[in-house]
Amino acid sequence: MEPYNACKASVPLAFHRNALQWEIVTRREAAKVIGGTAAALVLPISAEAKSESITMLTRAIPSSGEKLPVIGLGTWQAFDVDLGGNIQKQLEEVLSQFVKLGGRVIDSSPMYGRAEKVIGQLTSALRLRDKLFIATKVWTEGKQSGIQSMDRSTALLRTERIDLMQVHNLVDVNTQLATLQEWKQQGRIRYTGITHYESGALNEIEKLMRNQKFDFLQINYSLMEPEAEQRVLPVAQERGIAVIANRPFGSGDLFSKVRAQPLPDWASEVDCHTWAQFFLKWIVANAAITCAIPATNKPHHLEDNMQGGIGRLPDAKLRHRMAEFVSSL
Repeated sequence: MEPYNACKASVPLAFHRNALQWEIVTRREAAKVIGGTAAALVLPISAEAKSESITMLTRAIPSSGEKLPVIGLGTWQAFDVDLGGNIQKQLEEVLSQFVKLGGRVIDSSPMYGRAEKVIGQLTSALRLRDKLFIATKVWTEGKQSGIQSMDRSTALLRTERIDLMQVHNLVDVNTQLATLQEWKQQGRIRYTGITHYESGALNEIEKLMRNQKFDFLQINYSLMEPEAEQRVLPVAQERGIAVIANRPFGSGDLFSKVRAQPLPDWASEVDCHTWAQFFLKWIVANAAITCAIPATNKPHHLEDNMQGGIGRLPDAKLRHRMAEFVSSL
């Protein structure tokens, strides 16, 4: 199904592709500052640590009480690949490690090229479906077009029921939300939600949160893009809406910002050993956030990201210090 052209024009593919490539480059540069090589970005989980009861922090979905790990996995660009050879082995390792380290939430969209198909093939081959919380989106105008899109996503993901279906970028949001409620009642999806990637949409999002019924909101939220915490996140708590934090590294801009800086010593107070963990812990320390979804197709980045949901989290005072430190660079 051809995506809604107005949205397609507002989110140039080249922009997102360049943003991801920039994130990969700047993350590598940041790693060199910390440990001398790109591999030093990750502080491996030792055998001793694994033997201890180190578990991923979880948050409850307000509408049901079901708990989700605070670190999930995004798939934009990272899973938009042709399977085979090294990339297939790499993605299989990413998914296996994701589950092993306590992850559940995998987020995708028809907008993400081959990602839904790749997720479906790999999770089926690895027999991981029952251990995952699969989220995707509908991104088109019209009721029937939305139904066709969701049917296609369900087939590509090789599942009988999708855990979370979201209206992508609010496209024809009222029409699609009505269908999502029907599908939820029929048991074809478990949760409903909306998404957007621009801070300019926050006013419309707030109105929808107050006037429509849905379970999840997915928005950008990071040290680079903190605008949602002013009004939207408090409303989410008030209305009992789970929040997925998208673009947690600011499309790589955060790694660019810190690439010449060592991690401050005081970051160890909340078990941060890398910049990725620093950025993620700042996000998930906000009680309104249910899950953050950094995207990666690299096993060592995946392990690093997952540790952002393990151990101590910063309190309000330390979060403020973290934000001031990054903004001063």
